[in-house]
Amino acid sequence: MHKILIANRGEIAVRVIRACRDMGLASVAVYSECDRTARHVRMADEACAIGPSEPTASYLRIDRLLDVARRTGADAVHPGYGFLAENAAFASACNDAGLAFIGPSPDAITLMGSKTSARQAAVTAGVPVVPGTDHPFDEHDSESDVVSAAERIGYPLLIKAVAGGGGKGMRRVDAPGELLGAVRAARSEAGTAFGDSAIYLERCLIRPRHIEVQLLGDHHGTVVPFVERECSIQRRHQKVIEETPSPVVSLELRERLTRAAAAVATSVGYSSAGTIEFLVEEDGSFWFLEMNTRLQVEHPITEMVTGIDLVEWQIRIARGEKLDIDPAMAMTPRGHAIECRIYAEDPDAGFFPSPGRIASLRVPDGPWVRDDSGVEAGGEVPIYYDPMVSKLAVWGADRARAISRMKRALREYDVFGIKTTVPFFRWFLHQPAFEKAAFHTGYLEEVLQARQGEPFVEAAGHEEDAAAIAVALHLASRDARGPDGGERGAGSRAGSETSEDRLPPAVDLRRHGWKVRSRLEALRS
Repeated sequence: MHKILIANRGEIAVRVIRACRDMGLASVAVYSECDRTARHVRMADEACAIGPSEPTASYLRIDRLLDVARRTGADAVHPGYGFLAENAAFASACNDAGLAFIGPSPDAITLMGSKTSARQAAVTAGVPVVPGTDHPFDEHDSESDVVSAAERIGYPLLIKAVAGGGGKGMRRVDAPGELLGAVRAARSEAGTAFGDSAIYLERCLIRPRHIEVQLLGDHHGTVVPFVERECSIQRRHQKVIEETPSPVVSLELRERLTRAAAAVATSVGYSSAGTIEFLVEEDGSFWFLEMNTRLQVEHPITEMVTGIDLVEWQIRIARGEKLDIDPAMAMTPRGHAIECRIYAEDPDAGFFPSPGRIASLRVPDGPWVRDDSGVEAGGEVPIYYDPMVSKLAVWGADRARAISRMKRALREYDVFGIKTTVPFFRWFLHQPAFEKAAFHTGYLEEVLQARQGEPFVEAAGHEEDAAAIAVALHLASRDARGPDGGERGAGSRAGSETSEDRLPPAVDLRRHGWKVRSRLEALRS
């Protein structure tokens, strides 16, 4: 293996390119029309266009991806996550073309990619599953069959898409009268998102935690599970904040969870990186939820507490190498790590997407701060793809220090030109329930519902951030003034206006939750 084609975009493409550089391997990026100037395109050793901006005409075109591999002489493909990462047909096509697919086998993707067959695999491995239906319902099944199954399971229940993830095709149903409408909506959403409208039913557990176990498997039968990740802070079934280790998992529960995860992976002959997800109840009982047959978005925090490069090991496994990771090293966290997913969304407008051009960007740095991003100042967050700006991860010697460091990092995170979820995180990390780890999978939704659209204001004012916003707002509005500059700050001189003159001596930002009285120094345009 000497050259890897990365069949993805954004921050995960950047992450794989960096792993290639560390390992002395060449990288090939692909890009759609709207990504032609993207960061991953400039970073790769080579880059090739694959079509229009719409994913179905570019990143989801298997034929074009394989053609790029052939033309550039790539001998391996890394799918990242999303797009074709869990597509068995793509993995098979790569293998048929003589390319190493940096992921699990097509058979494993097919088996574990279907949530119903994955449930059956877990049962075979002796791992408990959430009570539900053991077969999918598609358009050929009658609605009366779905109603009968729901009566057997009981309410509340969840309707889930058999394929895919990310909360798409999922609906909670609390009463029989809501069932059929929710089934139709879930089928429609699943068909659009995954090309598969099949659904199944599952009992809705009340106030569980979402705990997952990262693992690696090689082609020689070895499976190594890692310390668990806590993923209970979710909005619309989508993870928002992840941390490791879980603040509520004991050593005994960790042993049971990782043993169950390894049993499932071993039973299906799994190789590459993967994740087994569980729902865990207050009494320590747990249930298999699903398996993700790919690298996870939240993999950086596992790397931070173990020192193990998961992407490097994906590549090494695809080359046929044996895992020589000490299981104790993978299972024993050193310190605590937290990740916030920064999205181009407006939290004060119901988290509505906020695509567009990034006018300026300042990302945090300093000790034990990691920002995995695929965007830069002047870059674009397109409307066609997931609106992730970056994954901000921090490490601390313990959870309290990790939280404190994340608060500091968020204060240093400035983005102008688009709305992001940074203000939400600045507010949320000060909530007592988060600081005490007293939450569950429905906690965030409860908090947001109780706020009823109240704007997000962090618990304590930060004058440095407010002043930066004041400068940006002032400069953004400057061009709208008249030829004579309109009102100017004290001390302006007619006929000799400078950038200093155009800046007001003070700004009141009450609507942003701050009242700032700070003289703004000279700023050159």
